[in-house]
Order: sequence, then C-alpha cells, then structure tokens
Amino acid sequence: MNHTASGQAGAWQVKDLLALYELPLPELLYQARTVHREHFPDDTIQLSTLLSIKTGGCPEDCAYCPQSARYETGVQAESLMPLDQVLAAARAAKDKGAQRFCMGAAWRSPKPHHLDAVAEMVAGVKALGLETCVTLGMLREGQAEQLRSAGLDYYNHNLDTSPEFYGNVISTRTYQDRLDTLERVRQAGISVCCGGIVGMGESRRQRAGLIAQLANLDPYPESVPINNLVRVQGTPLAQAQALDPFEFIRTLAVARIAMPRAMVRLSAGRETLSDSEQALCFMAGANSIFYGEALLTTANPQAQADQRLLARLGLRAQTYNV
Repeated sequence: MNHTASGQAGAWQVKDLLALYELPLPELLYQARTVHREHFPDDTIQLSTLLSIKTGGCPEDCAYCPQSARYETGVQAESLMPLDQVLAAARAAKDKGAQRFCMGAAWRSPKPHHLDAVAEMVAGVKALGLETCVTLGMLREGQAEQLRSAGLDYYNHNLDTSPEFYGNVISTRTYQDRLDTLERVRQAGISVCCGGIVGMGESRRQRAGLIAQLANLDPYPESVPINNLVRVQGTPLAQAQALDPFEFIRTLAVARIAMPRAMVRLSAGRETLSDSEQALCFMAGANSIFYGEALLTTANPQAQADQRLLARLGLRAQTYNV
C-alpha cells in the first residue's frame, strides 16, 4: 500500500482505501482498533454539543439539508440567536458533560456584522471553559483571522462527499470553494473540523474517495465528523436508500486508519443506530460523539441515554481545561 503508518499527507490512494473497505469486518475492526490505541486512550470519548444559532433560510441547494430555502421541510427561517441565549445553552451543555460547544449558522457566507456577533459568542463560550467550534459557511479573506482572535478553536466545513459525486448533491458552490475555506482556516491557525455524509446514494468507491480527500489534506483535519444521512421529508434525498449500518461502521474504521490522530466523530444519523451498532462504531475507532437533544434541526439521542450507553460500555467522557 502506498501510505505510511503516520498518515502522512498525500499518501493515500482510493484503491488502498477501497482494499481496506473490502476486508472482512473483524479484520478491519482489528486494524482500526490497533491504530486507535497507538494514539488515544482506549476508554475515552469526546463529547461535543451543537447549537443552531441561525436556523433555516439558506440560499444553497445541498440536497440533504432541511435548512435550504429551496425545499419545503417545515424548518422556519430564523434570525441570529441573541448572545445570552447562546451562552445559556453553552452552560447547560457544559453542565451535562460536553467538552466542545459547536455553533452552526445557515449562511452561504457570513456578512461582516454577522461575524462580529459570532466572534462575541465565541469569546463568551471560551470564557466558560469550553472548546469552541463554529460552522458558518464559506469564509472570505480576513474572516478566519477575526474568529481566531476571538478564541475560536475549530472551524467546521465539510467536504460532504467525493469530488466525483459532489455534483449529484450540490450545485451552488464548488468543491474548490470548500477547499479554499479550509485553507483560510488553516492559514489563520484554527484547527479544522471536516468530514462528510454517507448514505446519499454514493458508491463504496466514492466513500473511499471522500476519505482520500480528507486524509490527503496537509495536514489532515484534527476532527472528522462522519454523518449518516438523515432523510428529511421535502429534501431531494428524502427517499434515499438507507445505508447498511455495517457499511457505516466500515467507513469509520477506514477513516481511523487513514487519519490516525484525528478525532473521528459519530455525528448526524446516530439515532438510527442501535446500542450494539454504536458499540461497534467505537470499536472501529470513533472517539467523539455529538451529544445532546438536537443536532441543528434533526434529532439526536438524549444526553441521559448517551450517558447510560457509555457507562454500559465502560467508556468515559474526555475532560478539557482551557
């Protein structure tokens, strides 16, 4: 295989990742777990909570997204949430054990006055003793630096899928637009949170293509959310065929092997997985979950249910000190 154990950027080819996908599942899990244990404690899960600070009304046409203004999904467009409400939600998340607080806004790209308000939120959340993350769409020159100055730890901007499949899902921004924003985030000294969505009708080769894109970023993302499509009525992907849970677990395992030091996060779609399937996800190298009652506009397992599951599995929440 044309790669190194360190996950050196540029080393992964799609055919190598496809070969991993095609291993017997026990062997793939064994390899992923071996890589995981070289870099992380075996019993620790990072807990992140995600809050939608500006919901709906997005002008883009992402086929999976209930927040697009182009689709009738029942999501009402709302204005930016006030600072005090955001900080109250962050305090509640911290009280429930979250380590990172992520704020998402349904914009194509934030305007300057939007960014001023979000920077204030970032500073306030950081002061509470939480890691901070935002996802605001595409960033222009100088905007990442402003967020960094406010104390932002992570910027989330997903590639969503492989370059070959991307046009089946989105037409209103290019793959290069996404890569350009990631480069601005890197240049500003902010850590990158970047992953994708599986179960949108892509092939296994295209799933491997997404992981190759992520793993060959230089450096690869510190945080890699793997989302299982949430099929929302009114979106073009509402009738997509559900992905086999074992294929989702394989995707997590391949991501772990390709990006050994990344936090690989179980993200959207986790409520469709049984406790046993989630346990296999952790075996596959997932060591982060979105945790709480809601994930932007879709359901997420309740915090108490998550705590019970982690306790049953003998796993504990990672701690964080600013």
